[in-house]
Amino acid sequence: MSSRDAAARAMDVPSPAAAPGGGSRGSGIPGLLGDELAVLFLRLRTWMMLGALGLVPVLLGVAVRIAGGTRAGRGPAFLDQITDNGVFVGLAALTIAIPLFLPLTISVVAGDTIAGEAGLGTLRYLLVAPSGRAALLAVKYVAAAVFCVIATFTVVAVGVIVGAILFGAGPLTLLSGTQVSLADGLVRCLAVIAYVSVSMLGLAAIGVLLSTLTTVPVGAMAATAILAVAAQIVGQIPQLSAVHPYLFTDRWLDFGDLLRSPISWDSFVGNALLQGAWIVGAGALALWRFSTRDVLT
Repeated sequence: MSSRDAAARAMDVPSPAAAPGGGSRGSGIPGLLGDELAVLFLRLRTWMMLGALGLVPVLLGVAVRIAGGTRAGRGPAFLDQITDNGVFVGLAALTIAIPLFLPLTISVVAGDTIAGEAGLGTLRYLLVAPSGRAALLAVKYVAAAVFCVIATFTVVAVGVIVGAILFGAGPLTLLSGTQVSLADGLVRCLAVIAYVSVSMLGLAAIGVLLSTLTTVPVGAMAATAILAVAAQIVGQIPQLSAVHPYLFTDRWLDFGDLLRSPISWDSFVGNALLQGAWIVGAGALALWRFSTRDVLT
């Protein structure tokens, strides 16, 4: 893909290569994926969303630095440990971002995958590629999944850096009371990033599914974000406890086992299986819808 193509799609304007006779962008699935990632991360909107996520730990760290710490058990998880070790700024910021800010940005990216192309009129030209509709749908989802990882990493990485500057960084005291080295603590932060990234994959799949149902990307984005909030609300209603284990949001905050000694991977595996079920279900529906959809009108 030329820089002209990438810039055109970054501004949400159909590129010259996305015109009749212009041919498909990229060559095969790797080419399609490379094009999709380039387009996603050339968009100003993408960097603005990542910047907004990065502001969460910055504001949190500055607020704690100015106002001082808080008593144990008050506020988000890890908040009371920030003044002792700046690494916890990243973890505390993540617990703040997970319920709303992180799902919102992922909803925007996932909801735009197919509906955005359809709204611009470029979807029909993307289908000129010999890879087929299933491959295109998979590429769109993988790009959204990559954003899930980068968005989660942004929150934690910025938090750790800001926390180290404001409060210093050193050996971490885990939830089990065991103290580990800073290096071990940072590895556990990476494990938490992996956990939360996996948590968001189900939401990304739902967003892609909803994106196949409309040519209005804003509608798919909003519907995905609303579903994320609604699922969390349902998860807080005791009378609906029977459905809680099946909600894609049910295990979003259960990464505490990764901060114990020894590490228990049960929650990670359970979360992965839950998200995998949602990915398969939403993916199958999205493929059925996309395969039967008339994109020529």
